Amino acid sequence: MFTVNDMMSSDPITLSSKDKISDAKCLMDSRRIRHIPIVSALGKLEGLVTQRDVLAAQTSSLEKAVGDNDPMQAPLSRFLKRSLYTVSPCAGLKEAALYMQKRKIGCLPVVEDDKLVGIITDSDFVAIAINLLEIQEETEPMEEEEEVV
Repeated sequence: MFTVNDMMSSDPITLSSKDKISDAKCLMDSRRIRHIPIVSALGKLEGLVTQRDVLAAQTSSLEKAVGDNDPMQAPLSRFLKRSLYTVSPCAGLKEAALYMQKRKIGCLPVVEDDKLVGIITDSDFVAIAINLLEIQEETEPMEEEEEVV
């Protein structure tokens, strides 16, 4: 049985709650990611910031009146999702995928002993599906071509 540990990104890109939402946007844009775990100095998972959070802040930024604080400069602590779904590295891949599908979430931070050790995302599961389809194509017997007389 494959586990989350076999397929997770084991060194996820993280930020702290003191970083700004604009920092999250820059990281998401440059690294082409949609989820950033927020961790303490000791590596404890504190929350998660998603691409939707960044988009909401950008919308707020567009709507702000002159002289108001720019929402894009707000600390991430203001945007954190603190009640998170997490997974253990020893959990089964199928169970993790079903969990994400049932709850309609795009990622699961991987936590062990209260510390973030990785992340698994819907993109990881798409990559797994592609690999399985390629393996299936390689193992399927070739259909014999009929000769035309």
